[in-house]
Amino acid sequence: MSEPYVKKLSTILLDSVTDKDPLVQEQVCSALCALGESQPEETLSACEEHLRQHEKLAHPYRTMVLRAMETIVSNHISELGKDVTRAIILLASSEMTKVKDLVSDWQQAASSVLVAVGKRFVGMVMEEMLGKFQPGVLPHCFVVQTLANLSVFNVFGMVPFLTSVLSTMLPMLGMAKHDSMRVVFCCALQRFSESTLEYLANLDQAPDPTVRKDTFASDISSAYDTLFHHWLQSREAKLRLAVVEALGPMSHLLPSEKLEEQLPKLLPGVLALYKKHAETSHVSKSLGQILEAAVSVGSRTLEVQLDSLLAALHAQICVPVETSSPLVTSNQKEVLRCFTVLACCSPERLLAFLLPKLDTSNERTRVGTLQVLRHIINSAAAQMEAKKPFILSSMRLPLLDPNSKVKRAVVQVISAMAHHGYLEQPGGEAMLEYIVQQCALPPEAQHQKPSGEEEPPADSVRDISVSTLYLVSTTVDRMSDVLWPHLLQFLTPVRFTGALTPLCRSLVHLAQKRQEAAAEAPLIQYDGNVTLPSPYAIATRLLTVSSSPYLGGGRGAASLCLLNVLHRDIHPSLGQRWATTIALLLEHLEEHTAKTLSQKEWEEKLLVFLRDSLAVVSDNTWICQLSLEMCKQLPCYNGTPQEKNFLYKCVGTTLGAASSKDVVRKLLQELLETARYQEEAEREGLACCFGICAISHLDDTLAQLEDFVRSDVFRKSIGIFNLFKDRSDNDVDRVKGTLILCYGHVAAQAPRELVLARAESDILRNMFQCFSTKVLGIKVETKDPGLQLCLVQSVCMVCQAICSSAQAGSFHFTRKAELVAQMMDFIKAEPPDSLRTPIRKKAMLACTHLVYPFLWAWAPGFLYLDTMHALEDLLRSILRRNMTPQGLQLMVEHLSPWIKSPRGYERVRALGLSACLLQFFLEHLHVSALVPFHNLGLLVGLFSPRCADLWPATRQEAVSCVYSLLYLQLGYEGFSRDYRDDVAERLLPLKDGLVHPDPAILFHACHSIAQIIAKRLPPDQLINLLLTLFESLGDPDKNCSRAATVMINCLLKERGSMLLEKVPEIMSVLRSRLQETREEHVLQSAQHSVYVLASQHCVAVVTSLLGSPLPFDSHTCSLWRALAVEPGLSAQVLGLLLEKMSRDVPFKESRAFLLSSAPDRVATLLPLAATCALHEVMSAPASGPAVTELYPQLFAGLLLRVSCTVGVQLPRNLQAKERRASSSALASRTLDPCSTAVDALRAVLLRGGSEDVVQRVELEGGWELLSTSAGHEDGVARLASAMAKFAGPRLPLVMKALLGAQSSVYEAQRVTSTAFLAELLTSNVVNDLMLLESLLDNLAARQKDPCASVRRLVLRGLANLASGSPDKVRAHGPQLLTAMISGLDDGDGPHSLVALEAMAGLAKLLGLVEPEDLRAVLLHTAIRIRPFFDSEKMEFRSVSIRLFGHLNKACHGACEDVFLEQVVGGLVPLLLHLRDPQASVAAACRFALRMCGPNLECEELADVFQKHLQDGRGLHFGEFLNAACKHLMCYFPDLLGRLVSTSLFYFKSSWEDVRAAAPMLTGFLVLHVEPQQQSQVDLEQLTAALQLLLKDPAPKVRVKAAETLGRLVKFA
Repeated sequence: MSEPYVKKLSTILLDSVTDKDPLVQEQVCSALCALGESQPEETLSACEEHLRQHEKLAHPYRTMVLRAMETIVSNHISELGKDVTRAIILLASSEMTKVKDLVSDWQQAASSVLVAVGKRFVGMVMEEMLGKFQPGVLPHCFVVQTLANLSVFNVFGMVPFLTSVLSTMLPMLGMAKHDSMRVVFCCALQRFSESTLEYLANLDQAPDPTVRKDTFASDISSAYDTLFHHWLQSREAKLRLAVVEALGPMSHLLPSEKLEEQLPKLLPGVLALYKKHAETSHVSKSLGQILEAAVSVGSRTLEVQLDSLLAALHAQICVPVETSSPLVTSNQKEVLRCFTVLACCSPERLLAFLLPKLDTSNERTRVGTLQVLRHIINSAAAQMEAKKPFILSSMRLPLLDPNSKVKRAVVQVISAMAHHGYLEQPGGEAMLEYIVQQCALPPEAQHQKPSGEEEPPADSVRDISVSTLYLVSTTVDRMSDVLWPHLLQFLTPVRFTGALTPLCRSLVHLAQKRQEAAAEAPLIQYDGNVTLPSPYAIATRLLTVSSSPYLGGGRGAASLCLLNVLHRDIHPSLGQRWATTIALLLEHLEEHTAKTLSQKEWEEKLLVFLRDSLAVVSDNTWICQLSLEMCKQLPCYNGTPQEKNFLYKCVGTTLGAASSKDVVRKLLQELLETARYQEEAEREGLACCFGICAISHLDDTLAQLEDFVRSDVFRKSIGIFNLFKDRSDNDVDRVKGTLILCYGHVAAQAPRELVLARAESDILRNMFQCFSTKVLGIKVETKDPGLQLCLVQSVCMVCQAICSSAQAGSFHFTRKAELVAQMMDFIKAEPPDSLRTPIRKKAMLACTHLVYPFLWAWAPGFLYLDTMHALEDLLRSILRRNMTPQGLQLMVEHLSPWIKSPRGYERVRALGLSACLLQFFLEHLHVSALVPFHNLGLLVGLFSPRCADLWPATRQEAVSCVYSLLYLQLGYEGFSRDYRDDVAERLLPLKDGLVHPDPAILFHACHSIAQIIAKRLPPDQLINLLLTLFESLGDPDKNCSRAATVMINCLLKERGSMLLEKVPEIMSVLRSRLQETREEHVLQSAQHSVYVLASQHCVAVVTSLLGSPLPFDSHTCSLWRALAVEPGLSAQVLGLLLEKMSRDVPFKESRAFLLSSAPDRVATLLPLAATCALHEVMSAPASGPAVTELYPQLFAGLLLRVSCTVGVQLPRNLQAKERRASSSALASRTLDPCSTAVDALRAVLLRGGSEDVVQRVELEGGWELLSTSAGHEDGVARLASAMAKFAGPRLPLVMKALLGAQSSVYEAQRVTSTAFLAELLTSNVVNDLMLLESLLDNLAARQKDPCASVRRLVLRGLANLASGSPDKVRAHGPQLLTAMISGLDDGDGPHSLVALEAMAGLAKLLGLVEPEDLRAVLLHTAIRIRPFFDSEKMEFRSVSIRLFGHLNKACHGACEDVFLEQVVGGLVPLLLHLRDPQASVAAACRFALRMCGPNLECEELADVFQKHLQDGRGLHFGEFLNAACKHLMCYFPDLLGRLVSTSLFYFKSSWEDVRAAAPMLTGFLVLHVEPQQQSQVDLEQLTAALQLLLKDPAPKVRVKAAETLGRLVKFA
């Protein structure tokens, strides 16, 4: 059966080689190779037969088969018999020569088969090839190519044939007319020559050691003549390149005489090709071989050709290299190899040619020459040893070249020199200086060539220089003595500033190296070395550049590190202190960046460091030397103002530490004489220097400044001391300004107790002397704004110094008035309409330190008494005509605009007139019958708020008006004119108290006035009064508006009980007034009014507010919150709202469209409004006690309200309103029914003291879930979990409130209550509260609920017992298992969610129930869940597989045979579903397999499962499956048939990954099973199934099918 079956497998695979997918084609070939691994001859025969029988098979597919054959032959050449080999050779030869036209891939594949066979059967291959290689007949080009390749792959076998091959081939060279054939011959000659050279180089291993070079000399010589003299002249570039490639190795086989003879022609001929070809790497390679051959025979002709060779090679090396072109790069490498050959044989001639080239100004020439020079320095070090001085001297001109490419090449040459000892020679110092110069290049781009050709950017030269300097310093040991201390001299020159960072780093490394060698020796030896900088120069330089720490790539840190290393050479005392202080400075730099570092703070830290160092040294001589050096270096920083400014501060600090007064005076004089006064930064720096110095040397500093002021610097005539004779007036003003600033800084820095004595006599006097001059005895002040600004700044500093002194209180400032006047002059001189300079601001600041501001007030006013009296008379006369309430009201209405006027004096006059008219009306009142004063409420409402007017006179007149009105009412009631009412009379004392401006007293008086009004106002006038007062809430006078609020609330409190019928009207007016005003006090008043009304008419207020339009606006919300002020009222309101929310139906169903599938649920308005109101009431902090009292009812009611509003829509009119509000951003919160209920529920928890519950649910995203249909149950569960954790004591009453919903007519309420109760069982708190049994009974009673969701949640709750009270599971085990098993059989359909919940529940319970209880249901459960393994729904696959794992886990150590069958039956699905497209299913399979392992009683297999299938670890499926199948077949070989037949079922899986894994599993099983187990497998069925899979639409499936077919050879 073996051969036919292998043939069948091979045929199936070969038929699939035409697959369109390249990966499948590749796998088919791999499968063929796998067959060949086991049965090479049979597989090769099948391939050979297939190709013979399918002549019309396209050549790409033939190529693939031939490549597979080549692989098999290469791997099993030793196992092949001659018959098969002969057939293969004949086939390959036929395939290779079947067509005369070139089909490269196909013919190359056939040739490769022949070459592979020829590795062992070279004779047979040569026999076939020579048969097609007959004298006089041009062979097929691939015959020649096969011979060529064979000579390379089987050198020892082929070379003995070469003499006959060459003898046959040489005559053919003349017959080859086509260039393509000639190219093949050239390649063959090249390969023959290379194999011959290899044979000759390994004669000790060769089968025929007698072979000599002479054997091939004549044939190679003849071939050379044809190639060189004829073919090299061809116009075909490809042929010329082939010829020159062949000439290289052929030159080694030419007779030495012939080579010597041909060199004069050969070398020019090869060199000529450089001009004919753009790609010249092959020419250069061949040239290098020819030169090596010439040198090996000691050719003398080479000397003659040397000049032309060098010129041609040099031209090649000067071609610009494109980094993207590997051919050009390769050519340069070969050219450099040629130079190496020439350098070894003629070093003098080579250098004589190269070194003059360095003097040229041509960039390419110079760069190319430098490249060659670097190469020969490295590759011909011995030959160049004696030439070092000449090479160094030749670098003089390249060092001066500004071109970036040349610079980079020079740096590379210097790097090579450093490694070979050149820099130790005289002249090496110039090389080092050059490297440092390049390190100092700026990072910006350098000179660009005008031709537009791009150069490397300057920073690339800098970068390579920096890396070179560091590498030479750290890796070339011989350079240490050269670099140290020579590099130190580059620290101080300004032109090397850019190189400071790399310089310091290299110096730090070198210094540390020397310290390790000699710890106590000084690092710097100054013996006779005058070029090295002094310790003072080094310290000054490093400290100064550290002030800009991030420039130059971080030179601050590098400088400080070098300073730390050189501490002993700077001064012996500094070591220990610097080790600490410098480390802190470096740490500060690491914590910041250039953007975050405060420059001022950093400079201060450095100055503190300097002061500390000077204190440690405490050597006046050393300090004076340091200060001299600092002054000496000042001109070096003219180009960097910031650093020079800092150095000035360092000079001041150092002079302050010096004890030699002469040195201090002398250096201060030098600073004043040499300063560049035209630079603003330098003027500021000089002033800071004098200020810092004055801290220790105030007298000397002032004396030196005064001496300088007295000098002739300010005179225009020439004198002996006139140092500034060429300066203009502006220059002199700058000098003056600087001196003034110096005085200011001296005052600011010097000790305060010393400054007071010198402030006026020396400092201010000299400042003003500098500011003004005398011309002809007349004082003239400058108009220069810069000088003025300096004076103002200095005055500020002097004044601040005086004020901050401890003796400032006793100081008599005689020049204060003068200074103030001067500053005021500056302020007045500034343009009033613009800010051009900071002079005005600074002058005003100076004035604040000099004087105190004056306060003044004025109160103009005029009285028009006569006019007012005339107006009163006029109005009284008009009123007299109509002495009725209507007439009185008409007069008041005319005065009303002035009564409410925003102008106080108008209100005073209007109220005075009103009081006068009312008094007149009262005095002339005659009542003949009892009639009502029907407009009393309106008039009282108009005047009473004026009792709190801003103007005292208005307040008093308003009380008079109210007083008169009350007596008018008494008059209309029938009382006599002389009657005095005790209540009304209480107004008069209040009137006198209204003079007081205290608002508290005013409003208390208003409250008392309102009480009096309430007692005397008829009931029918109360509503008019209130309505009028409501209008006064918008009064522009805030006091009157507040007074109205006080009176309204007082009236409601006193008389509100009789307003039941007016509650809706009052509430409506209140809401409208609130919409018209934004005043906070009005809002508070309205809230209080509602509270007062609700205290008397709770139901009416609640009903009225519920009638407010939805959504509630912010004012309505605030009114709701007002009802929470008092706990008793809050509880009553909450109870009413809860009743209204729960009593009505929560929604109505309607169809938006006739054809819609399901009716829409639309919220009803009253429950929605009640829910919103509940939220607003409970959002008030004061509602806490009431919420706590009603907590269970509120929680349960709102939770059920949430359940009934999930997915419920707003009525259409509210939807439109909601959209408009959201688009205009007016809505304070959404009106969505469900979100509103959720917000109210949150408010219950927050106000009820369950803040932790709210936070936990928020953290878990539970509030959002509650509002969605899909996540509602999860949201309820998270809420229940949080309640159990943080609100346990409240649960009994909450549960009691929720249990009533278990029989609700609304399915949503039953679902929500069940979900909540079910989740409670996850916590042990129900057990602690003695609620467990009742809760279980209640849930069990709902198992037959008509709603599947309820039944599902019941199962979830029962299963939650495992996590909440695991110790109770055993006691209820039978009941729980029975419920779960019945859930598995729930009749909802194949994808029953109840069954899904039952499986999840069983997984939780299995480990906790009694083993006897579990054993009874184990088998039934395993059988029942098995169909779910392949369910279309991911959840069912995942949960059922995980449950299967738990079943296995529960049976560890006690697995019965019946259940073991189920385990074995589940292996294949579990293994294959590891490739499930859903990650959760794959994770479940991992768990289940790990649990199955121990039950299979195979420790090795269990270990594999444990090792590969850990959660969170990446899985290499192929590796794992291979290991698992290996152990399965080792320990359970009898399962092969069962496993394979099960996997066949998955060949038709709907998931392509699983479909691909099934043949993969089969293949690994076959791979590891013993061949004798073949009988278990129906090979015909399996092969047919795999053959069918080869036509699967998914390429990955076809790939795995082909792979498995290759493994079936095991059963052959």
